[in-house]
Amino acid sequence: MCRGSVVIHWRQYIEASRQDEPMPDQQSAYQCPSATTDPLRLLRQQLQQWAEELGFQQIGVTGVALAEDEQRLQQWLAAGYHGEMGYMADHGNMRSRPAELLPGTLRVISVRMDYRAPGVELAGALTDKHRAYISRYALGRDYHKLMRKRLTELGNRLQQAAGPLGFRAFVDSAPVLERALAANAGLGWIGKNTMLINRKAGSYFFLGEILTDLPLPVDTPDRADHCGRCTACLDICPTQAFVGPHLLDARRCISYLTIELKGPIPTELRAGLGNRIFGCDDCQIGCPWNRFSKPTTEADFTPRHRLDKATLLELFSWDEQTFLNRTEGMPIRRTGYENWLRNIAVALGNAPASLDIQAALQQRRPLATPLVQEHIDWALQQQLSNTINNS
Repeated sequence: MCRGSVVIHWRQYIEASRQDEPMPDQQSAYQCPSATTDPLRLLRQQLQQWAEELGFQQIGVTGVALAEDEQRLQQWLAAGYHGEMGYMADHGNMRSRPAELLPGTLRVISVRMDYRAPGVELAGALTDKHRAYISRYALGRDYHKLMRKRLTELGNRLQQAAGPLGFRAFVDSAPVLERALAANAGLGWIGKNTMLINRKAGSYFFLGEILTDLPLPVDTPDRADHCGRCTACLDICPTQAFVGPHLLDARRCISYLTIELKGPIPTELRAGLGNRIFGCDDCQIGCPWNRFSKPTTEADFTPRHRLDKATLLELFSWDEQTFLNRTEGMPIRRTGYENWLRNIAVALGNAPASLDIQAALQQRRPLATPLVQEHIDWALQQQLSNTINNS
C-alpha cells in the first residue's frame, strides 16, 4: 500500500480547492496505483468503507443549501404545530443553515444506522392491551452516545487522511434539519409521514451528521416521491395527527404527548394512545416500504429488561428508583418518572376492565403527584365504564 503518498496528494489537492487555486499537477505528484485523478473522490470512496466498518448502513454527502426546507420549517412553526417544543424555534435560522452552526461548513456527511431488533414484535404488540408498547427505537441503549462516538471516529479517520480540517459530529445534539440533509445526501426521501424512507431499508433507522469544511463530492438526491397515492401512514394514525401529507401537528402526535409534553395529556386524545406509553410507531408500521427494513446487527439495540414484552401493571409498579435504575443509559429516561406513570395510567384506562388494574390504580393514587392523580382518576372512570359496558 502507498497510502502515505496518497495522503500527501490529497492534502495538496484539498488545500488548493479550499483556496480556489489551480489544482496540483497530477503528473508531478506521486501516483499510487489505486489513486484516481480526483483525490477527493478517492477519499469519498474511502469514507464509504470506514462508515461500513463502523457499523453504519449507508452514508451520503450533501451541500448546505436548505432554503426550501427553511421556509417549510418557518411555516410549520408559525402554525404552532410544534406545541411546547420551544427548542424547535430557538437559534433563529441556524437549524437550516449548517454554516452558522459550524462556521466554514461546506459539506454535511449524513449516515444512517438500522435499529429494529430481531424478533421484536411491531403491530402484534399493539393488539394485547395489557402489554405496554414502547417505541422500538427506545428499547435498548441510548443511540445518541453510540452513534456520536462512531461518527467522531469517522471524522478522525477523515482528518488523518486529509490533514487538518474542521468537523463536528451530531446526533440529535444540535439544531440540524437531519432528515432534509439526509434526503439531499441521497439516503432516501421524506415520506408523507415526515419520516425519511429508503427504498431498500424502510425507515427504522437513526440518522447522524458530520459537518465539515472539506469540499467532498456530493451525492445525488432522489427527488422522486415514492409514496405515490398511498396514504396508509396518514390513515393509521390513532390521534389523526397529520394535517395532510408531509404535515404533522405534533400537538396530536403520540410521541409528542408521551415524551415531550410535560403537563396533562388532552382528554380527547387519551383513548387514541391505546397501550402506547413511550412514543409511537404506527405511521411506520403502516408504511409498505418497511417490508424492506433490515434487522439491526447492533447488540446494544436489543431490548433491555424484556421491555418489549412487559405488562402495563408490571411497569406501573416501579418506584422511582427502579425506574431510574432500569432506564439508565436508555432513551426512556428522558420522559421522567412522573410522565412515565402518567402515560401508563392512561394506557391502563384504555385496557379491558380488570379488578387488578383498578386495584393498582387505587393503590398508586395516594402516593402520586397531582398530575398523575388526575390521569389515574380518568383511568378509573374508564375502567368503570368498561365494566358497565361488559356487564
